[in-house]
Amino acid sequence: MLAILCLAAAAAAADEPRIRVDVNLVNMAFTVRDAHGALAGDLSKDDFEVLEDGVPQQISFFARSLDVPLSLALIADVSGSQEHFIKRHRHDMKEFLQDVLMPRDRAFMVCFGNHLRLVSDFSASGESLMDALGHFDHGDRHFPELGPDEDRELGTAFYDALYYAVTARLAAGEGGRRALIVFSDGEDNSSAHHMLDAIEAAQTGDVRIFAMRYTELRHGQLTARNKYGTSVMERIARETGGADFDAGLGNVRAIFRQIGEELRASYELAYVPTNAVRDGSFRKVAIRPRTGFSVRAKTGYFAK
Repeated sequence: MLAILCLAAAAAAADEPRIRVDVNLVNMAFTVRDAHGALAGDLSKDDFEVLEDGVPQQISFFARSLDVPLSLALIADVSGSQEHFIKRHRHDMKEFLQDVLMPRDRAFMVCFGNHLRLVSDFSASGESLMDALGHFDHGDRHFPELGPDEDRELGTAFYDALYYAVTARLAAGEGGRRALIVFSDGEDNSSAHHMLDAIEAAQTGDVRIFAMRYTELRHGQLTARNKYGTSVMERIARETGGADFDAGLGNVRAIFRQIGEELRASYELAYVPTNAVRDGSFRKVAIRPRTGFSVRAKTGYFAK
């Protein structure tokens, strides 16, 4: 009798119509500022137009997020070109953690040259993160390697540090807003990945990259390598919806407060793209606000 009842239930279930849910949504997190540079917090979806490769899209979901928990990566360049800035990195990272990290947030720390050392895994304690960095500064190298064990002959794996921080830690983490803050000059000479790999990983993982740039002038001017590193950091930040800053100019604590403010108070929208083909190509997305406002968001996504 039990077998007959099970078969009858299975037959009835087979006759029921199946519900198919379209999950081909494109999600975009972004911040909006008014003409005076202040964050704009009272806008609705009617104040925005979304275009993918120039084609208007219908917004399916729209919301403003307030006080969102953060998952953060702090990436410090300890290669030869940054040896004069190591103390500055430490000072600025401490101020960042004091100003930005809240009890609900988590952060991890990586120091890189030609090795990617996971100095501290995710922690909600800024003090424990700085303690771990202190051990590293005093010569302790008994930290796990982030990513595969690569044989790097030269000294700076900038792109690998970004790529593996995103793919091995941030993208696999819990919800909330994800961001990576890198302290470097943007130079690279030993990565297995290139700039576009790092950008694609961050765009796919919804990770915004903020770059703090430290460059040493020669005869009062940037070298050719410095200029290249500057353009690299500017592009990576812009493509992922972050921002780049010259650490030698302006108030660093004000910059950190700006980063924290942007990450916690932002907008989110989603749409089903009119182009449903998933061919791996890059789709350029533009979020256009009404007059008098500016938007900071990633520049698109890869349709995989």
